Amino acid sequence: MLRKLCLLAALLFTFATPEARAVDIKDPENTLIIELRSGEVVIEMLPDVAPGHVDRIKKLTRDGEYDNVAFHRVIEGFMAQTGDVQFGDMEDGYNPSRTGTGGSDLADLKAEFSSVPFDRGVVGMARAQNPNSGNSQFFIMFDDGHFLNNQYTVWGRVIDGMEHVDNIKRGAPGSGAVTDPDRMIKVTVAADR
Repeated sequence: MLRKLCLLAALLFTFATPEARAVDIKDPENTLIIELRSGEVVIEMLPDVAPGHVDRIKKLTRDGEYDNVAFHRVIEGFMAQTGDVQFGDMEDGYNPSRTGTGGSDLADLKAEFSSVPFDRGVVGMARAQNPNSGNSQFFIMFDDGHFLNNQYTVWGRVIDGMEHVDNIKRGAPGSGAVTDPDRMIKVTVAADR
């Protein structure tokens, strides 16, 4: 009897650990999985909110463009920015002095502003001053940033693994520039796993 109770307790503990939790992926075709050094981040993409941006993210992901790309700008209490596929690939062409200035070879995207607020865990498309200049770079919010509402395109939200986003190495105060940055090790669309 004691042996059965110990076994039951061990099983319950095993299934209660974060590593064993199951993520409810409702739409694998519109779910992004980012492997970080500390674990996986699962992002629910929002094609009903930003169809062009979601299509772009999926294309670059399926082409392998986001693999090994640095988190080049990370500001405590604000956000972690990545996605410079031109200068941010830490295995091919990484250029710390230019990372954050590049994008893909594809045309820039027209803004798809929405009423979705920039809350903690929301994923938005980075851009230059022109609202229609989003290309490949994106950012994940550490905290609410409602001053970004209707200024940047929201295309997703973290549904699991936010603790791994919280572990991304922070950059310098002010600029957010990161020395020896963390990277997206592997990025996949859940339907492709």
